[in-house]
Amino acid sequence: MSVKIGNIDLGEFPLLLAPMEDVSDPPFRFVCKQSGVDMMYTEFISSEGLIRDAAKSRQKLDIFEYERPIGIQIFGSEIATMHEATEIATLAKPDLIDINYGCPVKQVACKGAGSALLQDIDKMVKMTDAVVRATHLPVTVKTRLGWDDNTKNVDEVAERLQDIGIQALTIHGRTRSQMYKGEADWRMIRDIKRNPRIKIPIFGNGDIDSPEKAFEWRREFEVDGIMIGRAAIGYPWIFREVAHYFKTGEKLAGPTVEERVAICRTHLDKSIAWKGPKVGIFEMRRHYANYFKGLPDFKNYRMLLVKEDNIEIIHAILDEVSDKYQYILPEGEMA
Repeated sequence: MSVKIGNIDLGEFPLLLAPMEDVSDPPFRFVCKQSGVDMMYTEFISSEGLIRDAAKSRQKLDIFEYERPIGIQIFGSEIATMHEATEIATLAKPDLIDINYGCPVKQVACKGAGSALLQDIDKMVKMTDAVVRATHLPVTVKTRLGWDDNTKNVDEVAERLQDIGIQALTIHGRTRSQMYKGEADWRMIRDIKRNPRIKIPIFGNGDIDSPEKAFEWRREFEVDGIMIGRAAIGYPWIFREVAHYFKTGEKLAGPTVEERVAICRTHLDKSIAWKGPKVGIFEMRRHYANYFKGLPDFKNYRMLLVKEDNIEIIHAILDEVSDKYQYILPEGEMA
């Protein structure tokens, strides 16, 4: 049976790219799409920024045909603002609108948005209803188990939001108070999936960092799909590796250094094309260490890459990396 969100057919068991601030932009989404991700989301976008026509928020609405299916994720603390922002986001023609009720960072949660709504489910329901009524597109939600260990209320959230029309729910297996610490707990996610009242797809998120874990947690927690976030940063191959493991039961060989360099170049080129040379080169600097993680004695090359602002010289450094490490496997990988 295919998993569907509205009329969007995601296949038997979709792999989703998590919306990550300062990460899930079009250049990063491009390399993940090449690696076989089934659905992606934009970075989360401030509803206040959209209605004020803030340049940074508007730029995040950029989506491309090859990315489909893709969702635009929005967040905010005011119901009327979220309604208006949904109308604006709908005009960008995504495949769905996603609401962020999970972001734990202070700048968001302490202003009454993101995971803060887990402390006021009545307001969350009203806000979600306003978003559903503002668009013809499917509306989905991403959230957490609860605000803290004493208020794990995602079971109530799932039922009430389904009742007002959301068409899928992604649950990160931590509370807001945990931030990203400790181990994600997917047991409540399984309980929600087993709830006979729940008919919408339930996706699990948190701590999936290998094909083996994806396989085991798919079986143990009975989710309809898996959302992968941090494990994809600098390693978009995680999607093809998980898909291959599901299909064959065998672990796919990791990317060669030549592949790492090639994808890093593509990411860089897309970053420059979308953001311009100055910003594109600057924001790419956060990704180099992740693309070449595990290569011995790579620190000097990383320092060169993060200091350099000349495109030709950056490509020359990447050429040198490819040549030097072509016969060297990253730590932890076997020949």
